[in-house]
Amino acid sequence: MDRKSIIVIGACMGLMLLWLNVLHPKFFPPIPIKTPPPGATNTVASAQSPTSATNPAAPVPGLHPFIRPAFATNNAAELVVLTNENARYTFTALGGGLSEIALIKYPETVSYQRKGSPATNSFATLNAHAPLPVLAVVGSEGWQGDGVFALTHTANTLRAEKTLADGLRIVKEFQLGTNYLVHASVRLENTSGQPLTLPAQEWVIGTATPMSADDDGAATGIMWNNGEKNQDTLTPYFDNKRFGCMEGTPKSEYRGGASNIVWAAPHNQFFALVTMPDVPALEIVARSIELPRPTTGRFSAPTSPARKGFETTLIYPGLTLAPGKSVERNFNLYAGPKEYRTLASIAGRLQNTVDEVMNFGFFGFISKALLLAMNWLHSALSIPYGWAIIAITIFLKILFWPLTAISTRSAKRMADMAPQLKALQEKYKDDPQKLPAKQWEFYRENKINPMSGCLPMLVQLPVFFGLFSMLRTAIELRGAHFLWTADLSKADTLFMIPGLSFIPFISTPEGLPLNLLPILYIATAIWQTHITPMSPGMDPAQQKMMRWMPLMFLVILYNFSGGLALYMTVNNLLTILQTKMTKTAAARATGAKPAPVTASVLTPTNKKKK
Repeated sequence: MDRKSIIVIGACMGLMLLWLNVLHPKFFPPIPIKTPPPGATNTVASAQSPTSATNPAAPVPGLHPFIRPAFATNNAAELVVLTNENARYTFTALGGGLSEIALIKYPETVSYQRKGSPATNSFATLNAHAPLPVLAVVGSEGWQGDGVFALTHTANTLRAEKTLADGLRIVKEFQLGTNYLVHASVRLENTSGQPLTLPAQEWVIGTATPMSADDDGAATGIMWNNGEKNQDTLTPYFDNKRFGCMEGTPKSEYRGGASNIVWAAPHNQFFALVTMPDVPALEIVARSIELPRPTTGRFSAPTSPARKGFETTLIYPGLTLAPGKSVERNFNLYAGPKEYRTLASIAGRLQNTVDEVMNFGFFGFISKALLLAMNWLHSALSIPYGWAIIAITIFLKILFWPLTAISTRSAKRMADMAPQLKALQEKYKDDPQKLPAKQWEFYRENKINPMSGCLPMLVQLPVFFGLFSMLRTAIELRGAHFLWTADLSKADTLFMIPGLSFIPFISTPEGLPLNLLPILYIATAIWQTHITPMSPGMDPAQQKMMRWMPLMFLVILYNFSGGLALYMTVNNLLTILQTKMTKTAAARATGAKPAPVTASVLTPTNKKKK
């Protein structure tokens, strides 16, 4: 890279730092999200009312305005804790529902702690900091009363019961099951002597929250399924930033569905709280809430942005109950890890698609196959997950070796013919319509297909995307060690470099984390570009830029998980090895000199003498 290019790139980076850290915060300060105090009543505006960050969007026609319960959830209330081999379930009398699920097989943070890091004995917890418990029924004032239910329980079941002033009795029953399942039913009984007209209700199904103090919440959101496809709404939807990075007006509410909510799941990167009703709900609603600031970690600083949770409800239609009649709704609740084998087993048993909460993407079938292969290597052969990733990378490289070899040979052949092709372009530079035809004639005479270098890469792209999605979502990598990497699901931070907290996107309030694997990946990527032949005819300045292009991706990839960075680094090293082996084999086959290329299109063909 020449001196002018270095100066230009340096100036651009300096201006970007100045804009992000000085000018942008000054001219576009963050818009605070106001939240009502505990116990305050928050009624959704009518259809004629304007929408704002503190006034959620108007409900669909016919839906009774949302009334937040008047009781304060931090008041002392009866709690009942039921435990099985998978989780500890805490039920509360306030709202008569499931307030918290602690997964006793999964710590809040990984068990391995670097020297000086605070240890934790907390479990991974779902519905933490939730304003309302799971299966609290909200709506009009008549649904609330004092909000206190009578609780009775056995070893594996809990019953919550309450009779309202108008004679409506609400009876909820929860039964613990296997595989992180809870079977729940809610029965509405008319104990009065008159018909009861019940408005539309919102049934709380949980609050999506980040898992730990260092989780930025980017993968926190709400997913739901309509029987055919999934809709996943994450934190960026609510942030509503302009161009993805500039502060905008945050959205406080999300609505979706049209009488087709088959299942819905508040979730974060590795855990989900999935509600599977027996009858599809009318609509799903998620509202943004501000979470308490953690006492430790990167988001504990007063200047750091507040993290959000998303309280999620299902809407059911109003109905009329005759005297002595009742209606019952049944739910299967899954509160546990995004572990594919468990979710696939539940999907098969309940005949639904709840395993799609893994959100593997378009190439999900490839992600599933690679995940099963990684788990088999780990369980059957006792190979640690880091080495299993390396083994899968080597297998895929061997599988696609012939295609990659074709691409490398084609690039080498194109580089060898660069002088002739450049001469051809020089000869027909004043005849742009004739030049393409002459180029293709040149390729045919030398038996070279310029597309042969691209097709092998296109064939491999689905596998790359499938492996990328698998490594991004595999909970098996959470807490898995590899060499210096404490957790393959997170960046492999060795230590923090103090005083460099101003670098955008990659630094933290404590400083700049030193992540070694992304640096190794960029180094191998630069090495690879230097040994890969460039396209013939490319401008020398463009060639220099292409050779150093990987440096531009360092900011994007710097905080990638250790598993992803490990795969990409090993894949680069194997590609470098194959490129060198292919070049060596080609040199031996041609006597250490490239085979001459035909250039008859440059000069007239001499007729053979008789």
